Amino acid sequence: MGFSRCEAGVAYIPVFGHRFHPVDPRRDPLLGLVDDAVRAGVVDGRYAAAARAVEAALQRPGHRPVPMNIDGATAVVYAELGFPAPLARGLFVLSRSIGILAHAWEETEEGRRNKGPIPPAILPTYRAR
Repeated sequence: MGFSRCEAGVAYIPVFGHRFHPVDPRRDPLLGLVDDAVRAGVVDGRYAAAARAVEAALQRPGHRPVPMNIDGATAVVYAELGFPAPLARGLFVLSRSIGILAHAWEETEEGRRNKGPIPPAILPTYRAR
């Protein structure tokens, strides 16, 4: 699915790319842990290798890189740990829910209006009293 979308000029390919960062800053720490687990013999690394191969295949000369993002790294972790895909999807949704709750709480505690992740150039100036 991803390659045909890329060839058709579709700007979004699931689990690759990030709206604001050239490389998702959360992905390398997770993939590093997978690499550590491979070296320790805990997992075999085949899903990490497959994801990196797809990432490499998506790179095109003269175009902006499209690296794997946190969603892809999380999928690699779940697959390497042997979670069935439907359960991994549920864990993904649960982790996103916890993340947005934490983000909303942080914004509230700082007295800021919770607008979600948006580009710094258009951040709201509203401050709660």
